Amino acid sequence: MHVDELIAVPEMSAITENQWQSAPLIIPKDWAQGRTAFGGISAGMAYQAISTQVHDDRVLRSYTTNFVGPLLLNEPFTILVTCLRTGKNVSQYTGQIIQNGQTCVFVQACFGMARTSKIRVDNVETHEMPWPQKAKFIPQIPKVTPKFFQHFDLAIDDGGMPFTGKSGSHYHGFMRFKKAPQSISDAHLITMIDAWPPTLLQMLRWPAPASTVSWNLEFIHPHHEVSGTDWFAYKVHTRQAADGYGHTEATIWNSHNDVVALSRQTVAVFD
Repeated sequence: MHVDELIAVPEMSAITENQWQSAPLIIPKDWAQGRTAFGGISAGMAYQAISTQVHDDRVLRSYTTNFVGPLLLNEPFTILVTCLRTGKNVSQYTGQIIQNGQTCVFVQACFGMARTSKIRVDNVETHEMPWPQKAKFIPQIPKVTPKFFQHFDLAIDDGGMPFTGKSGSHYHGFMRFKKAPQSISDAHLITMIDAWPPTLLQMLRWPAPASTVSWNLEFIHPHHEVSGTDWFAYKVHTRQAADGYGHTEATIWNSHNDVVALSRQTVAVFD
């Protein structure tokens, strides 16, 4: 199923003055990540449900996702959206993906209005990587690579393949959708940024499961518009890892070399 079909604006019904619930939704098996749905697509769908309740010029400033439990494929779930508060400039929402009576994914989104300010600090960080001509990453291998990989082009500039015993714990490279969406929205960015494997897996010499526990994205506005076929540059580094958990930080640039997002993840590795 194409990404645009999954993150289409869902049908929402009001439950209370500050709560809304989607009609039943499913994620098909081609978006699988092991026994659960790929985290990026579930986070993107939750964001899209929240965005239906933002009716002014507030833009997404931060987005935090906690993957609470497995979200099963081809089984119905609903998204519950709650408005915590809408102030003069900032709105705070939560979203819960609920399946079989259990919360599988919990997100919090912060939207903020642009305001006139005397303070300006431009982000001038650059990545200096040559833009790729084609994808260069793990080929699709049945029962080995996650099924959701089929929806993305990834191109490594620096870093190793998972389970190859590398000494490094970073990835530098590029990403885009294999089948281009009509346009790139925040929901598309949320979905795509999670496509890279955990940095720590390249340090292992044998396969082992890993999962994101929590994920925080901060979005930087304004930036140039891009097309659905454009590459996005990605640099992620491991800040610390021990006791089965790793902490990573990433920067994402669009094709105009604008920094569009900062990403931080806590990853559990079961080796």
